[in-house]
Amino acid sequence: MMRPTPAPLLPNKPDYMSLFAHKSRPSPPSTPTVAVDPCHGVHLFEVADYSHHRDLGARSFVRSATFHVGGCAWSIRFYPNGENFHLGNEGYVAVALELVTKDAAVTASCDLRLVDQQETTTTEAARYYSAVEAGYAAFDTRCVDAFARLCCANQFIRRSELEASTYLRDDRLVIECTLRVIRGNRPPPAEPEIDVPLSDMADHLGRLLKEGDGADVTFDVQGETFPAHRTLLAARSPVFKAELRGPMKEATADRIAVHEIRPEVFKALLHFVYTDSLLPVATDGNNKEEDNDDLQMTGDLLVAADRYAMDRLKLICERNLSRSLTVENVSTVLVLASRHNCSGLKDACSEFMMSNNRIMDDVARTEGYASLKRDHPHVMVDLFEKAVKLRKIAS
Repeated sequence: MMRPTPAPLLPNKPDYMSLFAHKSRPSPPSTPTVAVDPCHGVHLFEVADYSHHRDLGARSFVRSATFHVGGCAWSIRFYPNGENFHLGNEGYVAVALELVTKDAAVTASCDLRLVDQQETTTTEAARYYSAVEAGYAAFDTRCVDAFARLCCANQFIRRSELEASTYLRDDRLVIECTLRVIRGNRPPPAEPEIDVPLSDMADHLGRLLKEGDGADVTFDVQGETFPAHRTLLAARSPVFKAELRGPMKEATADRIAVHEIRPEVFKALLHFVYTDSLLPVATDGNNKEEDNDDLQMTGDLLVAADRYAMDRLKLICERNLSRSLTVENVSTVLVLASRHNCSGLKDACSEFMMSNNRIMDDVARTEGYASLKRDHPHVMVDLFEKAVKLRKIAS
């Protein structure tokens, strides 16, 4: 998008000095580069929802989309509270041009202006605000210092003047950047790469499980059957390996009965064996009964993972349970964690219960806690010792 020559400074503007901050730095060792062709371009940056950004701290900024001039990538930064509070910059907004392309050194002329959004403004001079005339700046992204890539107008305009002007209308302002690349070097264009899709092995193995092609063993679980593949099961679980490849009678059996596991839990276990992922759960998050079912399913899957020595699945279930703790379920989950040697989950339950006195009082009034005291005294002892340690640390 082309614009006419930048307008001169508006009358009665202060004589800003050293608005554009630069420091010369030695260049690092050279890398393969190509020359930058002189080029000219204009970019408009609309800062929407100004009121949401105005209280950002100093050096915090809003960045424009990346645009390209001279074969290099650039962006504009808008600092609602300035780039810093030094050299009398308090009360000013700052605007900066940033060279985004890595390993490049470019000399350019840039003019940063505000665009008056009032439709009645007709003259070129009245429509634009420029803090300074366009000047030369050196950008270098080969340096580790981030400021070498910036050309920053630290005293672009007083914030009070901006907020009282027609440059800010309907909670938005527009910054125009006229950029003229003079000379420089940048990395050569990257070699075209062939896109390689993500692995779909899990999809294929999941389909193999679902369709049962080539299955050589069938599990009977409470009236439901699950065809599977011995080699895959043995590769994923040492318990399955002992059953299906060792001296146990199941090694030669075509059908194996599985007890003490619900069919839906065994299905989820096999799905993880084949795909290394959990079955998706359809829930709206607002149904307490569904949440309880999900918690029960996760707990049962943890038990199955422990039974078949599938440590990764067991840890995933521990993590999911620790994220679902409530006053009502924490005692039950603590018993489960203690029974199956889930140290991380035990710690999460203990810390939840003792996070504050109110939560502990609420937990103590639940049926789960009463059952915990009555039927699992050893867990209560562990909980008490944990509480003592936490108090010592706190003191």
